Amino acid sequence: MLENKNILLGVSGGIAAYKVLDLCSRLKKVGANLNIIMTKSATEFVNPLSFETMGKCEVYTDLFVGHHEKVHHIELAKWADIMLIAPASANTIAKMANGIADNFLLSTYLACDKDVVIAPAMNTNMLKAKATQRNLKILKEDGIKIIKPEPGILACNTVGDGRLEEPIEIVDFLDEYFTEKDLSGKKIIITAGPTVEQIDFVRYISNNSSGKMGYNIANEARKRGAEVILISGPVNPFKINGIKKIQIKTNTEMKDAIDRDFEDADALIMSAAPVDYKVEKASDKKIKKTGSSLKLELIENTDIIKYFGSIKKNQTIIGFAAETDDLINNAKAKLEKKNLDYIIANDLKKWGAGFDVDTNVASIISKDKVVNLDIMPKSELANKILDLLR
Repeated sequence: MLENKNILLGVSGGIAAYKVLDLCSRLKKVGANLNIIMTKSATEFVNPLSFETMGKCEVYTDLFVGHHEKVHHIELAKWADIMLIAPASANTIAKMANGIADNFLLSTYLACDKDVVIAPAMNTNMLKAKATQRNLKILKEDGIKIIKPEPGILACNTVGDGRLEEPIEIVDFLDEYFTEKDLSGKKIIITAGPTVEQIDFVRYISNNSSGKMGYNIANEARKRGAEVILISGPVNPFKINGIKKIQIKTNTEMKDAIDRDFEDADALIMSAAPVDYKVEKASDKKIKKTGSSLKLELIENTDIIKYFGSIKKNQTIIGFAAETDDLINNAKAKLEKKNLDYIIANDLKKWGAGFDVDTNVASIISKDKVVNLDIMPKSELANKILDLLR
């Protein structure tokens, strides 16, 4: 969603300025257009040439240079779709809160009538100081969006809040900002990852599901404005802010977690891979080796999606079928048997599909249609799946 968006990046003085080079690289990779303004203090930490190289754009540092043709701080403010200041130092935050415009960055900020986002970074005590907190409150009241700094080890060898949020998270914030909120008002339950069924006190039955597909669906649904409930097996491929996340292990725990919110949900997307069988009677002790074979009596496990397919009212239910042969016919049979609205069929033998990869190859199947898709990132497939709920 950031492709061809004009991002005006302001860099103020702080050791975290070096992390913003990575941010520039990430923004360019997703197709964003950049212009960069650095304060004099920022140039003491990182040479402007580094930002020119990573941002593939001009870097502005002096308010009084090169204005014979254009008033740059006015023109840049007009050009921007959004203004981002990262890192935002305590000094820059204080001046923004009080309308001081004594450098290029601050003058451009005052001239900017687009949304402004800041990512503060500083020593913990500086961040917690009453003056800084007062200034942040003023900026929030002025409509400035604030990406909260993270806790961690700081450059001053102290531990606490004040670390610049990671570049990948800042890009995600901007991506969400520009994403159309076409799922606003919808409550979507999404399951992800494997389930686990105990054999004995230390061993269990599970599968290779990484949870990446489900987490991508949850993340994209959040960006599109949905209320998201993510019910996850014992995996955590990446962090997602702004959703309700429930950790489970067994099929029964997953079913119960869905059941608590299913009645007033708009959709259930069952991208988890619950195990089909469990041991009839799991041992509460470790089973010791005896020198002979071990026989386990396996019984069919709780069929979660079949249960919800049988009780659904107005909910849309989307299931997944991971197959190694006769993909479409097997998926269609599952769709009908479990009373689903759609099923996402994956051929596990195809390159780029299946578990623990960042891409997928899928077919979207409904009762009267099959749409075969090419290989694509799981985030892109997630949006095609979510398009079914519009």
